[in-house]
Amino acid sequence: MSNLFAYGTLMCEDIMQEVAACLPPHEPGTLKRYSRRCVQGENFPAIMPDQAGRVAGVVYKNVSDSAWERLDRFEGDFYARRLVQVDLADGTTSSADAYVVKPKFLNRLAPIEWDFEDFLQNGKANFQKRYRGYWTL
Repeated sequence: MSNLFAYGTLMCEDIMQEVAACLPPHEPGTLKRYSRRCVQGENFPAIMPDQAGRVAGVVYKNVSDSAWERLDRFEGDFYARRLVQVDLADGTTSSADAYVVKPKFLNRLAPIEWDFEDFLQNGKANFQKRYRGYWTL
């Protein structure tokens, strides 16, 4: 079992529960040297390496193998799972896997930061409507 750093739609507990078929214990975390960008034409983001970047997210602890299988299918070919170091609120760091956009898809990222609060208010319902059925992965 390993940890997941979620920085987009999976920060929502209900979406994580539907996708992974579980809701592991979790806490806030910050990933340095990455930036979170909007994916053109989508309601979800991607992260990419960026030396000056910082991304707020959630660290899900001890994700089971069966949950990882579902998460990998959900994230698809657009992302590669990478081991990262995440700063936690208590001042410690934690290793976690994060889904990072593959270099061949960088051209699909918009030059603007993806905003979680805006997603909650304006994009979440559309995301869930468009991706309805993902929990059966």
